[in-house]
Amino acid sequence: MIVPYEGGAGVRSFRSIDGGGTWQASVAVASVSEHNVAGNLRTSPLPSAEVGQDGKVYVTWQDCSFRSGCTSNDIVVSTSTDGIAWTLKARIPIDPVNSGVDHFIPGIAVDKSTSGSSAHLALGYYYYYPVAACSTSTCQLTVGFTSSIDGGVTWSQPRRAAGPISLSWIASTNQGVMVGDYMSTSFAGGNLAFPVFAVAKNKTGSIFDERMYSARFDVTQQPGPVTRMRHDRIRFKRHNLPPDLFDELPPIPN
Repeated sequence: MIVPYEGGAGVRSFRSIDGGGTWQASVAVASVSEHNVAGNLRTSPLPSAEVGQDGKVYVTWQDCSFRSGCTSNDIVVSTSTDGIAWTLKARIPIDPVNSGVDHFIPGIAVDKSTSGSSAHLALGYYYYYPVAACSTSTCQLTVGFTSSIDGGVTWSQPRRAAGPISLSWIASTNQGVMVGDYMSTSFAGGNLAFPVFAVAKNKTGSIFDERMYSARFDVTQQPGPVTRMRHDRIRFKRHNLPPDLFDELPPIPN
């Protein structure tokens, strides 16, 4: 059992090799550099983790290390096969490092019927579009999705699952407006991945309308070029794959 967590200025993990009876000392996964998300939105680099069929653990979190001046966050990933030795964090190349888009609150899933270089990964996340430098009145919260069918070597072009959402529609807390500390993504029915996320609509008077939704994506039907993950370098590789049936989702029902 491996448990990643946010601790101090980084992500750490600890493990048990006897089913949780005892736990070993924690180890460092990676340091974290975080861009403060605009609009008084409550969020922090809490990790999202999943394990593949082969026991490989994938941990993701928001991090600005690859952005000049730490002006916005990427979603980054580190992996381990034993919970002790972790790979250097690498950015998931959702868009170029100079895009100005802020990405945060990831939820990663691994298809447990796949593994190794053929592992299917799915990632749901929130981001502001088009720029991170927005205000409470101008920030537009959007839910995005990307996936990989080669163990995270390449990633599909991002797709929109929901949004944009005005921050004024989201219920506020004493720590800022909040869509939840975590997002969850799961595989079900073969190649289908389902991110689960909060969506808010315009208030009726003082009554908020904020609910949980999901969207369906077939990770084997990747639209257009996919982006190769290699730290802060971006390369493109084309696949002759059919268009994604869910690239343009219908409006979210009432």
